[in-house]
Parts: sequence; structure tokens; C-alpha cells
Amino acid sequence: MKSDPSYFDICIATSERDLRAAQRLRYRVFVEELGGDGPLVDHENRLERDEFDPVVDHLCLIDKRRSADALDHVVGAYRLLPGLRAEEFGRFYCDSEYDLTRLRASGRSLLELGRSCVDRDYRGGSGMFLLWNALADYVLDLGIELLFGVASFHGTDPRILAPSLSWLYHHHLADGTLRPTARSEGYQQMNLIPPDQLDRREVMIGMPALIKAYLRLGGRVGDGAYIDRDFNTTDVFLLMDTAAMSEKHKKFYESRWQGQ
Repeated sequence: MKSDPSYFDICIATSERDLRAAQRLRYRVFVEELGGDGPLVDHENRLERDEFDPVVDHLCLIDKRRSADALDHVVGAYRLLPGLRAEEFGRFYCDSEYDLTRLRASGRSLLELGRSCVDRDYRGGSGMFLLWNALADYVLDLGIELLFGVASFHGTDPRILAPSLSWLYHHHLADGTLRPTARSEGYQQMNLIPPDQLDRREVMIGMPALIKAYLRLGGRVGDGAYIDRDFNTTDVFLLMDTAAMSEKHKKFYESRWQGQ
């Protein structure tokens, strides 16, 4: 659904209704579409929830034509957790999957991105770029230097994902001074196929759209993927250094947004 951007509002959720609508969207995407689950998921009310929801900022894309009373008005969402707030809370979401010691030791301002999703009917339109536009404002306002989070492949079979994981390892590995490592209980090595045996076209067909977008913006990956069996996903750690973004990456973002 390539809707006119004038139909949308975008905001940080401040009401319980907006938060529940974001959780309802996440349920549709992560539970119904992808087969995920978790200890705090509310199947009866169709809400995907966890312990981070009261702590993070929920960036919501709202279709003004949809009913807020029916909780279907949030059609895109991002969870944002600034480093100082994570320090007060005690951890980032990614801490459960990756060792973030090097990131914390960098002394740079951090922002964790998570639970990125767009309603099935709105993919391929202006929705994701509206979210990214608002995210850019958020990053500028807080003076964020390093953005990070996990992005997921559907499924947990490394044989199927081997071309994409290997491509990320050979072409997009983060600098060793910042590179997080997947925790041992879910660690899946990514160097599964030699670089000279990879077909770029095959790789990109199997690469999720969100990961491809992060790579175009200069994203780098951590050491090892993480098998998340609760969510039926294989996660990779994505890191973006706002200071290192080239003009090429900035122009890509701007041109894609202006072209909507």
C-alpha cells in the first residue's frame, strides 16, 4: 500500500492506547507471521510484549484513516533505547545475545534499535522511510554516535542462511575495536562458505530488506549470528557509526526518502 504520506502521523507513544496498538502490530508480525513467542506475549489479547516495553521509547507510524479504538492505527514501529537509560535499567536487549563490552568501553553515545516492523499492507511504500526520517531527528536531538541492534533472518537452519551469513562475514564485519560477539549458548559462526564461492545475486535474494537497508547506510555486523529459538529467527548484530557514514550513504537515504 503506497499511501500518500499526508495520511500518516509519526510520534513517540505517550498513551497506553498507542503502546498497545504497537504491541498488537508486533504480534501480527513477530508472532502470527514469523512464529515467535516469549514469556510475556499475551496471546489472548494478541499483544507481543516484554520487560523492556516500559523503559524504551516507542516510535509509532500512525495511519489516521484507521481506528484507534480497534488498536489497528499503528502500522509501523521502532523501539529506541538510549544508552543512559539502558545504564539506569541495567542492560540493553542485545545483552542477552551479544557481549557489548567493547561498545560500552568506547565512551561514545549509544542508541539501541529494536522490534522494527511495518504492517504487511504498508511494506514497500513510504512508511519505513517516514520512520527513518523521524529516527534521524531523534538521533540528532540526542547526539547519538553509535546505533545498533539485532536484525533477523526467519528460521534457525544455518544451512539455508549460509550464503547470506557468509557474505556479511566476508564483506561487512565490524571493526575489532567495537565488534560485539554472540554469546556462546546461541552462537552460530557466519564464515560458512568461502568468499569465492558466493553468488552476490543469490545472497541478496535471501537477505532481509531491513538488513540490506542498514548495509547501504554503512552498517557492519558483529562476530557470529545468534540463534533465537523463541522467535524462530537467526539474529545478526548490526552497528552503524553516524560519524563514519559517507556522503554516499547519506545521499542514498535522502534520495530514497525524497523519491517517495
